Order: sequence, then C-alpha cells, then structure tokens
Amino acid sequence: MTASAVPHDPATGKDGVRHSHRTMLLEDRPVNLDGFVEEWPEVGMVAMESAFDPEPSVRVENGVIVEMDGVARADFDFIDQFIADKAIDVETTEASMAMPAAEIAMMLVNPTVTRAEVIAVTKGLTPAKLLAVAKTLNIVEIMMAMQKMRARRTPANQAHCTSARDNPVQVVCEAAEASIRGFAEMETTLGVVRYAPLVAMAQQIGSQVGTGGPLTQCALEEATELDLGMRGITAYAETISVYGTEPVFVDGDDTPYSKAFLASAYASRGIKMRFTSGTGSEVQMGNAQGKSMLYLEIRCILVTKGAGVQGLQNGSISCIGVPGAVPGGIRAVAAENLIASAVDLECASGNDQSFSHSPMRRTARLMPQMMPGTDFVCSGYSAVPNYDNMFAGSNLDSDDFDDFNTIQRDLQIDGGLRHVKEADILAVRTRAAKALQAVFAHLDLPPISDAEIDAAVYANGSRECIPRDVLEDLKGAQQVMDRGITGLDLVKALEATGFSDIARNLFTVLRQRISGDLLQTSAIMTRDLQPLSAVNDANDYNGPDTGYRPTGQRWEEMKRLRHVTSAANPEMEVE
Repeated sequence: MTASAVPHDPATGKDGVRHSHRTMLLEDRPVNLDGFVEEWPEVGMVAMESAFDPEPSVRVENGVIVEMDGVARADFDFIDQFIADKAIDVETTEASMAMPAAEIAMMLVNPTVTRAEVIAVTKGLTPAKLLAVAKTLNIVEIMMAMQKMRARRTPANQAHCTSARDNPVQVVCEAAEASIRGFAEMETTLGVVRYAPLVAMAQQIGSQVGTGGPLTQCALEEATELDLGMRGITAYAETISVYGTEPVFVDGDDTPYSKAFLASAYASRGIKMRFTSGTGSEVQMGNAQGKSMLYLEIRCILVTKGAGVQGLQNGSISCIGVPGAVPGGIRAVAAENLIASAVDLECASGNDQSFSHSPMRRTARLMPQMMPGTDFVCSGYSAVPNYDNMFAGSNLDSDDFDDFNTIQRDLQIDGGLRHVKEADILAVRTRAAKALQAVFAHLDLPPISDAEIDAAVYANGSRECIPRDVLEDLKGAQQVMDRGITGLDLVKALEATGFSDIARNLFTVLRQRISGDLLQTSAIMTRDLQPLSAVNDANDYNGPDTGYRPTGQRWEEMKRLRHVTSAANPEMEVE
C-alpha cells in the first residue's frame, strides 16, 4: 500500500501568515479573549511580589506606635495613622512582629493551632508583616488556612438580584427564587438610581417568600443607601468603599475617619454593614504609589478593622480584571480573603464581577473560596442572567446553578445553595409577585397587572418581562421617599392584604435591629429565622474530622440534582 498525504487547507491567520492547525484552534479558545499584561511594579501593576513594598517594622514608645514599616510617625499619611492608632494592638505588636513570617504562616496552616491563637498574633501585625506572611503561602496553603480562619462555622452565599430594566416585578421574583435556592444575602443596584425605592422594596418582599430569612441591600451612593437602611427597606449595607492610598481616598472625598463615622451611623440603628475593598483598585484609579496590589489591600483590611466594622467584602470585586491580568493575581486575591479572616473579620469573598471568557478560568477563580468555604463564597452570585446583572456581570450567573450544585455534590463542599424543583420555584415566584402587586395597590403605587406577573414568573430575565411605565414608576418611587414609607409599612401592607406569612418573616428580620444580633461578626439568619454568627456558630476547625462538614439533612439536600437516576430502576429519575 502506498501512503498518501491527507489533504488539508492551509491554516492562515488574520495576520496572513500560515500557522499550524493546533495554533489556530488554540487562538480561538475563549481564554485568549482575556486580557493579560506584564508586571510594572513601579506603578503598582504587580500582584504581591514587589521590591517597592516596605520592609516590616514597628516601634512603640509610651504606648504609641512611633514607627511602622519604615515610616516615622511624623511622616504617616492618614491611613498609616489610622492603622497605627485604631487597628494594631499596641500591647502585643512588638512581640508579634518579632516572630518570623514563616512561623506565623505555619500557625495559619497547622490545624492544631487554634484560630484564637492565630488572631492573638495577627492583631499585632503591620501591613508589611501581613504581606510577608502571605508571600510564604502557596494557593493550597492559603485554602488550608482559610478553612480554619473564616469567622462563621457555616459557609453561606450572596446573590445579585438585578434587572437591566430596573423592573421591580422581575426583581421580586428573582429574590424569591434566590431565597428558596439558599442564598443568605442578596443585593440589588440600579441603572436608573431613582428607581431604588421600588426595586429595594421588591427585593425585600421577595426575599421573605417561602423560607424567609435572607438579608437584603440596595447598592447606591451612600446617602440614599443609608436612608433606605434607616427606613428598614434594606437590612444591611456593603458598598462602603475604602482604599489603600491617601490620594485615592481623597478622590472619593473620604478618609478612614469619615468611613468610620458612616459605619457608626448604620450600627446605631442595628443595621449590619461591611466595608468593600479589593486588590487592584488603587492602580486602576491611577495612584498606587508604586506599591503592590496586595500590600495596599492589606492596608484596606486594617482600616476596616480599625473602624470597628464587623466585616469586609474583598477579593478584588469590581477591579478583578486588574489582578486577573498579572502573574499570581488570583493567588493574591485568595490571600486578601485569608488576611481579612485572619484579623477576625467576616469575609464576603468576591467571585462577583466577571473577569474571564474561559469557563475553566472562571471555575479556577471560584475554587480557592468554595473549597475551604468562606463566610460568603460569592458576593455575589448573579441570580439572574448576566445580561441583567447591573453590577457589570458576575463570575457565576443563573445559567450556572446546576453546575454549582453538582460541584457541591461531587466534592461534598457547601457553597450554600441547593437544587429546587421547578414547581416550587414557580410557586414562590408567583406568590412573591402577587404580594408585591398587593402591596403596591395598598400603598397607592403604580399598579402591577396579572399579565406582568405571568410573564415575570416564567421569565429567565428582563427580555421576557413586560416593560413597565417608567415615568409612573419613578413618580411612585419618589412618593415612597416623600411619604416616609418604611419597612414596617411593608409589613402592615402584607398583613392587610392576606400575606401574613411574608409579613411575619419580614417583621422578624426587622426585629433584629432591636436585638442587635445582626451587628455580630458574620451574622446571617437561618431558614428558621434565627440569627447565626461567629458568636453562636464559631468556626471550630481543628484538623481532620472537626469543623463544619455537610452532613445529615444538609448533605441529603445537596445530593439532589436536576437529573439523578434511581439505582434500583435505571429507567426512573429520583427527586
């Protein structure tokens, strides 16, 4: 037999040059749509290994830190001063700083060293020392440490419930579905800010349908966000941003002290709140002062600690494209989550804004938080299609629910979610929409038609929903503010219109403001409407066969997927 060449077409690229077929196939892979950049340490375009970061040091005189990380007190900027005066334990700092970074890192990964023992050391560390500790840890060690250091024993998850059209009927349905799927928190934001009162009301009502208990927030500029919180139309706040360099702070007309004052305003009304920060924000805003992304983020973490705030949303958040573009960036993102937990803060660990076209990369981004568990694995997971996500898209969206549930089942790790039958989803979406319809009618707000409800209940997103009369809705939203409508008014409206169960759930959440239980570190509410936090659910991981593991009823719940075949009858699926 005579061998003959296999006919083929030349592989010619867009550059007109002939390439191998494999190269052309690889060129078309989704990952090559992502942006990657070489390091530029001089401007802060480097994840965590920079020669321009300071060396760790501290000196205390008469109970005052007079030198920190090579800077004398006289030369402190306001971030240095705030950290030195408010965040670092002056009594223990010199002893903690004297320990080698590798020894502290060993404490983090050693299961027999308790979380409390680690925190006794970390409370005395400066930003440069915490960076030095993080630099000794590889990604697996970071995950090992996170398993022990998260504040709450039980992991949880947070959802984004938004609409590209700011449609409150869609949002109430999405919030109800997010609640029954297991999300402990959910947040919304707007394309048209004036829509906020109606959308925030919709999210709050929807969240309490079915099991009830999720906490809600509406991410806006700070004055409106605080106003909605004070009224009881939201239950927590998160988008209070802090930064790692003074010029970037000043860009936002803020200081650590003004942020601390705002935090106290929320706390005075029993409203849960956390700050937000993330690697890459300073270089993205053009003022990293030549420091690495992780070093500057550690300064943010300690500003949060010094302000007395219970927790922090970090993990790069809306800047994820920046660390995601440089070498070791996703390792740095995992490290910032760990450091927040290591200084005893709640950590809502990102996995929110989309950063990659590659499904493999998106999953790799998720694993350092999902595998060890964090207080909130995502902050948040888009409960809507990403085209509806007004937070610029998420690393995970509603298309990924089944994949996420399968990963939980495959690895027996708890990401906070569960599979729910379609009939149950349609039931809660319908009840939520009808409740909102009744509340709007009771409060003389723009009416919701039965046709709108039917469309929203069965919709995947805003594209299948009936558009609202935006002008009338905006007038109604202004009425909510002008008439002083509060969360208690929503409870009364729900009770008066026959939705007593939703009214009870919402009233129970509002009551937590009086008890103050939601001010505790990492507080959420269970499906039984009981507060769960680092106080009554402290992380007790101490090595194999300790700490939180999905067992019993929760594990049985996690075993259920959309399609599971009966072992006894392969022709039948089990529910």
